[in-house]
Amino acid sequence: MCIRDRNKSLETPLQLSIVIPCYNEEEVLSETVTQMSKLVDEMIEENLVAKNSSIWFIDDGSKDKTWQMIDEYSQTNTKIKGIKLSRNKGHQNALLAGLETADGDLLVSIDADLQDDITVIREMVKQYYKGNDVVYGVRKVRTTDTVFKRTTAQGFYTLIQKLGVDVVYNHADFRLMSRRAIEALKQHKEVNLFLRGMVPLIGFSSTNVEYARTERFAGESKYPLKKMLALAVDGITSFSAYPLRLIAGLGFSIFLFSIFISLWVFYTLVFTDNAVPGWASSVLPMYLLGGIQLLSIGVVGEYVGKIYMESKNRPRYVIEQIVKHSSESLK
Repeated sequence: MCIRDRNKSLETPLQLSIVIPCYNEEEVLSETVTQMSKLVDEMIEENLVAKNSSIWFIDDGSKDKTWQMIDEYSQTNTKIKGIKLSRNKGHQNALLAGLETADGDLLVSIDADLQDDITVIREMVKQYYKGNDVVYGVRKVRTTDTVFKRTTAQGFYTLIQKLGVDVVYNHADFRLMSRRAIEALKQHKEVNLFLRGMVPLIGFSSTNVEYARTERFAGESKYPLKKMLALAVDGITSFSAYPLRLIAGLGFSIFLFSIFISLWVFYTLVFTDNAVPGWASSVLPMYLLGGIQLLSIGVVGEYVGKIYMESKNRPRYVIEQIVKHSSESLK
């Protein structure tokens, strides 16, 4: 695909595609279409983006009327395009499907719930024209989150950075990427996706744009605690071998401790009369070592499972249908 010169884009605006993964979003979809369409129209009038800029909705196997609504909007709104996955594959896979399928010189990914400030997209495009291939949307405050969610989220970012994973603090999946950044991202073939860690790996110049996150417009969060924990595990195990090194260090420490205990027992038996038979010195180490061994096996098993999934080389998603306005020919 041809990658255009950004210097010439100041005279000829680039085509923008906004990629929005959806899962059971019928309650908020109408408002999302309205606000996004208005924003794109304004940016076209401001000569920031080309007239053929579009909004892509990716249906991740929704069980409600989300896809039906996307299909209907695509026939009445020339900017709306839709991708239907054959089944639910998860937020990260749905987002990747949109990024890899959508056309355009600039691609912005954002959630459908309107919690991210969509007006920031205008500033993201301006930052691209200043020379940045990747522009991260970063939350400057998290006042709309619960105390538990805010604490755990910030703790996760701190932990994963200390583990050596290159992620942007307080950044989710709200970002702008240039066409050449997208082409570089396509070269990564991981099945276990953690885009927040993959995008920084591609390099290129980048910058941050801060914004205040608002309340969800309608519907409920699609990221309950269980999914958040699964994403955290994927992020850590896909980009850091530190847990394995931690196990090795723990094993070595226990080995040294065992030598110390053995010397103490030998000294007590040979040089003193205080050797009192008891179960504590036998039972406690047994449970301690048993628990550590099971935990270690579980961590190693997590890595082995990921290697197994990667070796299968299965497709990360399957597209069932793509819809566009009737005035456009389907590819």
